[in-house]
Amino acid sequence: MNTMSTKNIFSILIPTWNNLSYLKTCIESIRKNSTFSHQIIVHVNEGADGTIDWLQQENIEFTQSEKNIGICFAVNQSAALATADYILYINDDMYVLPDWDKNLMSKINAIGHSDFMMSATMIEPKDTGNPIVVCKNYGTDLASFEEAKIIAEYKTLAISDWNGSSWPPVLMPKSWWLKIGGFSSEFSPGMYSDPDLAMKMWHAGCRIFIGVGNAFVYHFQAKSTGRVVKNDGRKMFKQKWTISANFFYKNYLKMGTPYTGKLPDYESNIKLALEKLRNKF
Repeated sequence: MNTMSTKNIFSILIPTWNNLSYLKTCIESIRKNSTFSHQIIVHVNEGADGTIDWLQQENIEFTQSEKNIGICFAVNQSAALATADYILYINDDMYVLPDWDKNLMSKINAIGHSDFMMSATMIEPKDTGNPIVVCKNYGTDLASFEEAKIIAEYKTLAISDWNGSSWPPVLMPKSWWLKIGGFSSEFSPGMYSDPDLAMKMWHAGCRIFIGVGNAFVYHFQAKSTGRVVKNDGRKMFKQKWTISANFFYKNYLKMGTPYTGKLPDYESNIKLALEKLRNKF
């Protein structure tokens, strides 16, 4: 780690559930590929695989629950230990690439104020049709992970900054996390908690939802969430906000469009009003 400051810049929150090999890789990448010093806080769901022993050996802060309490409760619980000015939530099956935090901080400095929600850009091995993900296969699991190759090539994958920050890694000022109350526990274990978090930011007045196109993480894709019994987040989001998450992403956050700054307030017209009505059902 090329540490330019001894002050922790981000409090990095990592929920994990008996996924020690991926958690180790995630934390080792943070230590190895970060420009700045960061506070790392892990929430251990169950921890039947030696996770707690390893965290204690590595002197890493953690919170714990005897059973899997899901992402919402886990991240909120770990956030209580956050001491840095910025909170970043990341999945345990992600690997951060060099310059990731430097490029995020550069964008924060360019924005010049604290009213924002920010995401790094994911590189994933399988194409899911997500317009804000770079699809390139560097391995679908740790055994096939081509670390040296991605380190050599990641700079060539840079894309333009994009609108629609919602998915992890998500970064926001701690003051905003406290303002909106973190994740909504009713979305536990976590499906659609990401758009709900963004909608809470929107209703609190945030209009900058930026994805940074040269701040990369490699995502092995659902190595934890693929094992959990999912809540019906799609239905819950509609019931709570009266519109679908897709409508919110498309018409409020303009997800996937080039970032040009502050998003406009949502303005309805007849066409959008009809689309909004259809999305209620």
